[in-house]
Amino acid sequence: MSSEKKKERMKKYIHVNQGNIKGNLKTRRTGRDLPLMPVITIKEGRNNEYCNAVSILGPSKVLYGHDKPLLPCGARVIIETEAEVEILE
Repeated sequence: MSSEKKKERMKKYIHVNQGNIKGNLKTRRTGRDLPLMPVITIKEGRNNEYCNAVSILGPSKVLYGHDKPLLPCGARVIIETEAEVEILE
């Protein structure tokens, strides 16, 4: 099996980084001229990609972890997919 096929089958976990949202709000509120941090994280294996808009090109599930985080970063709500994703922004 080619590595490209393996990559397509690897699960991806997409979540919103609340810390970056809060930091971006503080940056704007205080009038600092700093770049805003991306608020969406796409985890695939050991790799993370960061963006502000993503399109999921196939089936996906939204999962809520209730009283426990679903990812080591502490995310409690995630989108899980094996589909390709397209970063829009």
